[in-house]
Amino acid sequence: MKKTGLLLILLATSAWAQPAASDGVPAGVVPTSRSLPIERIQTPSNTDLYCAGFISKQLEPNVNYIGGGLQSPSSTRFANGDIVYLYGSGYQVGSQYTILRESRDPNRYESFTGQHSAIAAAGQPYAEMGRLRIIDTRSKMAIGQIEFSCDTVAPGDLAVPFVEKPKVAFHPPAHFDVFIPSTGKTSGRILMARDFDSVLGTGMKVYMNVGSNQGVKVGDYFRAVRSYMADLKDPVDSLSFRASTAEDTQKTPPVVEPNMLTYSRGEKIRVEDMPRRGVGEIVVIGVTPTTATGMIVYALEDVHVGDAVELDEQTTQAQLQ
Repeated sequence: MKKTGLLLILLATSAWAQPAASDGVPAGVVPTSRSLPIERIQTPSNTDLYCAGFISKQLEPNVNYIGGGLQSPSSTRFANGDIVYLYGSGYQVGSQYTILRESRDPNRYESFTGQHSAIAAAGQPYAEMGRLRIIDTRSKMAIGQIEFSCDTVAPGDLAVPFVEKPKVAFHPPAHFDVFIPSTGKTSGRILMARDFDSVLGTGMKVYMNVGSNQGVKVGDYFRAVRSYMADLKDPVDSLSFRASTAEDTQKTPPVVEPNMLTYSRGEKIRVEDMPRRGVGEIVVIGVTPTTATGMIVYALEDVHVGDAVELDEQTTQAQLQ
């Protein structure tokens, strides 16, 4: 009887130790908490879709825009439910308009070298401020009511016809391979983020320099990756490369040199030889021919503006199944 009970315990332990085939662990890879953590992907909401913003080479028309509001000039900022007056033409009662803002970064600080020129080459950044509905056109200026606001609307913000956006399907939890080598798939980098943030986490919006011209579409997933060379080029993170890593108990302690670790026994490890690491997962929620707007749906660590991105076909295909 005791032997039977012991056998049952051993069988149960063995079954628990072996990963199920449905776990999706790549063949030959030993799953650990560091190599293959579980990413529970956040599904974009309507607010995420319609407040994300974008960068576009094709400029939005600027002939229709917010001219003021019900309490002007005392009030200069408008939000959900407020009445606003619109300059321009072509308005019809009942029609909906998206409120856009031509954005510029007042700080003029580059998150990575060449960021400003890269953004200029990609196009004009636009912030999506909300949506309004035209309720009266009898005056020289049309009258609208803000039905949904992402942020406060200001005079001068543009009004363009509203277009419904495709939704992104729910994605079940999946394994996140931190050290997957480059696959050679469509790749680019994060040019900037919504509100000009530079250190990013789950739920935040980013703009990448890949678009429909490269076959990118809404619902695609991109892996955000970072090499240690990127850390080396960072003015703050690079300081750690100059610090000693030696312990007093080491007989042959390593000596730190710029761009590499040189051990006293003559062995050298270059920073560029260290593996790149995945830092997050991004789902595409909007595209133009040359850019894509993405939402960070999983972040293993901080995602940075300037990080590289690569099409993650494994995650994209898993959603379609």
